[in-house]
Amino acid sequence: MTTTVPERIRPAAPARRRAIPRWLRVLLRSVFDLVLVVWLAATLAYLALRLVPGDPLDVLLSGVQDATPEMRAAIAAQYGLDQPVIVQYLGYLGGVLRGDLGTSYLRGAPVTEVLFSELAPTVELTVAAMLMAVLASIGIALATSGRRRAVRFLSQSFEIVAVSVPSFWLGIVLMTVFSFGLRWVPAFGNETPAALILPVITLAVPLVGVITQILRERMEHQLHEPFVTTIRARGVGEAGLRSRHLLRHASVPALTLSSIIFGSLLTGTVIIETLFARPGIGRVIVMALQNRDVPVVLGFVIFAALVFIVINTVVDLLLPLIDPRLKEQR
Repeated sequence: MTTTVPERIRPAAPARRRAIPRWLRVLLRSVFDLVLVVWLAATLAYLALRLVPGDPLDVLLSGVQDATPEMRAAIAAQYGLDQPVIVQYLGYLGGVLRGDLGTSYLRGAPVTEVLFSELAPTVELTVAAMLMAVLASIGIALATSGRRRAVRFLSQSFEIVAVSVPSFWLGIVLMTVFSFGLRWVPAFGNETPAALILPVITLAVPLVGVITQILRERMEHQLHEPFVTTIRARGVGEAGLRSRHLLRHASVPALTLSSIIFGSLLTGTVIIETLFARPGIGRVIVMALQNRDVPVVLGFVIFAALVFIVINTVVDLLLPLIDPRLKEQR
């Protein structure tokens, strides 16, 4: 005999928890990472610079001869250097929260103004180098993945050489051949678009070696997946298979790595900018370190942390558009 539990005394089914949209989870995580990374970066940089021997007042009074004790006390009070270290540290963190990174000791201008005034040439160089590297890597990966052993050997040899060659050595060789020898392009400055060619090639060549290797290996791995047989059975040609299907799946790890590389380039082009005598944020930071311009150095550290967080957030939001399977991951 079967008994039926009345509907009114049946236990209610547990309410299904609504899943938080992926884009919202990415943004919330990015905000948390932003606060944590900026705080850690500012704190470590602040402590490191405090341990460097020397007095910031000497930098502020570098152009003043026979500075009196009264003058030193007035300058120290103006910049808050007469306060205890912990008070200066908390005051700096409060300024960061308000978007105030302080004033440059050497230039007497706000740190944000100093950094952004030299940012455009660095962004121009970095974006151009990344575009060249990505386009060249895609072309080489499409042409060599799954091909004959000789073709793959040539591609792998180029990648090893490209990654191993030091950038400053490559830049010197390019200048010697194409600027001093053939006189095709200028070697120094930023006056004409042609002056961008050699620095871009110098930055892009090592990136091509790294990105091409990842793209080709992922594409060769995808060639053994079952969906490739299905696509070929539909009559899709080899070129369409590689460009529309294999490249899309292989681009996920390459895009993740490219975001890290782009952030590193944007904040670390000092060697190339110095070699080719180009303006940029890298040369500003070198001068700030040499002259112990503490606010500019701290501002650059925070700026670099912001760049990495923003770029990683953008990439996390773009990845599901490339591979829809990522939408289902928690």
